[in-house]
Amino acid sequence: MASAFRKRFSGPGNSNGNDPATQQEADKYKLKVTAGPSYDQSQHHDVPVNADDSVYIENAFIRAKVKVRVREYRGLPSTSRQHSAYLDDPMHEKDLYSVAFSFVPKQNLPSIDTVWGNDFDHPVRDRLPPGFNTAFRIVKEFIDPGLNCDAYADEPWLYGPSLSCWFAFRIGDQVESDSDFPAPTEEPAMREGGEGSGLDIRSKLNLPENNEKRRKHFLSASNREAFTFEKDRLYQADFYNPYIDFSNFSLKLPGFSLKVIKYVDQKSHCLRYVFKNVKTGDVFLNVNFHLLWGDKLKDEVEQDRRASQQRASIGAKSDGNSENHENTKGVNGNMLYDNGDQQAAEGAYSASASNGGNEAPGRGGSLPTTHPDDTSNASTDPRGDRASVDIGTVSRRPGEAENDASNRTENQSQRGQGGVDEIADMLGSTSTDDRRGSKALDE
Repeated sequence: MASAFRKRFSGPGNSNGNDPATQQEADKYKLKVTAGPSYDQSQHHDVPVNADDSVYIENAFIRAKVKVRVREYRGLPSTSRQHSAYLDDPMHEKDLYSVAFSFVPKQNLPSIDTVWGNDFDHPVRDRLPPGFNTAFRIVKEFIDPGLNCDAYADEPWLYGPSLSCWFAFRIGDQVESDSDFPAPTEEPAMREGGEGSGLDIRSKLNLPENNEKRRKHFLSASNREAFTFEKDRLYQADFYNPYIDFSNFSLKLPGFSLKVIKYVDQKSHCLRYVFKNVKTGDVFLNVNFHLLWGDKLKDEVEQDRRASQQRASIGAKSDGNSENHENTKGVNGNMLYDNGDQQAAEGAYSASASNGGNEAPGRGGSLPTTHPDDTSNASTDPRGDRASVDIGTVSRRPGEAENDASNRTENQSQRGQGGVDEIADMLGSTSTDDRRGSKALDE
């Protein structure tokens, strides 16, 4: 039975993504990706998908550089590439997207309670499809045993231990607090391992060299308790999978594909990934995939058009006056990039190429125009949004216990085909390719 399920979940399912009708419907929507130091969208910056550039993030806990790759990307900003060399890597030939980041902690961060996953700021219990609980048990048992979920909470979540969720993880050398650090590379794509003294740490802790075995290693709470993200040391992580197809907004699983567009509404249109401390609620990093349509899409497209005109104007002035060329760069000498919702009011935000020569010392690529030390670039509450959940158990928040039975009874009759987007979010947090996760369960 187990081997049959593993075989079933070992690769991407059949897709109708190339169907003209499906693509025509998908063309009514566009994707935009943002990243920030907290859940507060006003602190987020647009991510140039598939670009060499990274987005710089800083809060009270970490400094980070984020890159996002999406296969066949057609979203915003319009300057984004449709393809990334990262996806040409043989290891990623089946993957549909990646969220990769480098980070340097500003304080020691015990890993025991750090998680990676999806959560929502609104209930989804009345939109869960029939069979959700059974589906999650299968995912947890045969795909990613580290996952835990509370889909019935007022703010539902699906998390796994960060060190067992990430499919690639590297430990680097120490980095001085005012020094720059590298962003995730495109070619070659990130591999399991480390550099310099980071390799010594892996050896000292007996961390497996194989990513699948390392993920299995950190399913153990005692192993996570022994690992601390050390202050002023470089770490790199990559999360990817072949199951959420952003080119036609569908969830692909072995044997079938589900379109999620018809389930999108004003509340359920954002896939939110977060790296956080699940006990304290401290948010280290947040990456959001926004599905835009209707008036919101029109507004965003217009802002993108104005940003493109501004970049063209700046480029023309630069070509006409080479001696003043450096004055066209943003604060800290970084190249200008547009910033979504903030574009109309504030102009383009600064996003320097992470591998370019115009980076500010100590801050790295893709800096916002606001200095990273400015509190406007960090969470107003440096501890982030609070959560009262335990990664080891499916918990309930205060007041939910007495209403739980009535809520489930009342909502059972309402569960239909809605909520597939939430399932996409949840299943997107797992890996089912033998080379990523399920193989580790056999070893």
